[in-house]
Amino acid sequence: MAAPLLLSTIILALVVVASSTHGTMANGVFQVRRKFHIVDGVYKGSDIGALQTHDENRHRRRNLMAAELPLGGFNIPYGTGLYYTDIGIGTPAVKYYVQLDTGSKAFWVNGISCKQCPHESDILRKLTFYDPRSSVSSKEVKCDDTICTSRPPCNMTLRCPYITGYADGGLTMGILFTDLLHYHQLYGNGQTQPTSTSVTFGCGLQQSGSLNNSAVAIDGIIGFGNSNQTALSQLAAAGKTKKIFSHCLDSTNGGGIFAIGEVVEPKVKTTPIVKNNEVYHLVNLKSINVAGTTLQLPANIFGTTKTKGTFIDSGSTLVYLPEIIYSELILAVFAKHPDITMGAMYNFQCFHFLGSVDDKFPKITFHFENDLTLDVYPYDYLLEYEVT
Repeated sequence: MAAPLLLSTIILALVVVASSTHGTMANGVFQVRRKFHIVDGVYKGSDIGALQTHDENRHRRRNLMAAELPLGGFNIPYGTGLYYTDIGIGTPAVKYYVQLDTGSKAFWVNGISCKQCPHESDILRKLTFYDPRSSVSSKEVKCDDTICTSRPPCNMTLRCPYITGYADGGLTMGILFTDLLHYHQLYGNGQTQPTSTSVTFGCGLQQSGSLNNSAVAIDGIIGFGNSNQTALSQLAAAGKTKKIFSHCLDSTNGGGIFAIGEVVEPKVKTTPIVKNNEVYHLVNLKSINVAGTTLQLPANIFGTTKTKGTFIDSGSTLVYLPEIIYSELILAVFAKHPDITMGAMYNFQCFHFLGSVDDKFPKITFHFENDLTLDVYPYDYLLEYEVT
């Protein structure tokens, strides 16, 4: 019998966020990797459950903080399916592996004095801790510095604290430092050159909850959310780059390239970012087609407000739809397969199927503002699933 297939809509998208900054500025590039590796193209039960749990917790997350990157991996999400990259901090530069997250705004790494921090993980084996005493360019941020937005009891004689919390109980807290961030600058001839810029970030002194899980722990998180305090915003304010980023996914190995600055490729299609959310990057989804036929949905179902809309988040792997949209989508996808019997695994719908899903199931197309379309093929939303 064939392995069961897991129905899960997945979108792999290019994201571009721009602001009104002007002038000639260089681009930065980061290589991004997936946190986990898939085994022979098949998902394992524990990975799917962990992935959904992570996403559900993440969608309830709220920041409480007062105050070229190449990517590698696989194009199918598994485990908690997050992207990470390596950056350099300090003088001399020390390498850190940080999660790259477009759905949050804090930038922090584990500090040398961190309490209850894991020292190794299944991803990195040995974690790296920031030691300000080992960097000659390190500087503590004081409460009277303009970058410090911490509320009382912070006063001028104290170091500036930060705290970022998660709905699943994950919490990072510590103090802010300013130090050199090392990355690669991209020039017009396609060549890169190492460069560095002073940025402010959190030095984690205490982690708890999900951030203390040694199975998936990395050195920190660099957020690219909608905020003027992100690392990207700081680079733009310093005149080092434009406040634009793009995430180009590797369709073969996952990960890909995360670039900051500008999009050089002239054939890239874009859709505007809706600027009415304090953290998330929202876009205007207009309609969904299945096999060329538009789903019949209530008017304004895709309307964007401050409390709802379609947001793009590198830290959430699956695509989540309202029940009314999801139900219509399922009916359309399985319209030619009335004999298929669905079963439930980890709150996903599963079924047994023999044959090629690409030949027997339709393409789903998401239509965004500015006539931007995103095609999702059966191999993207029907995942082979291994029962253990």
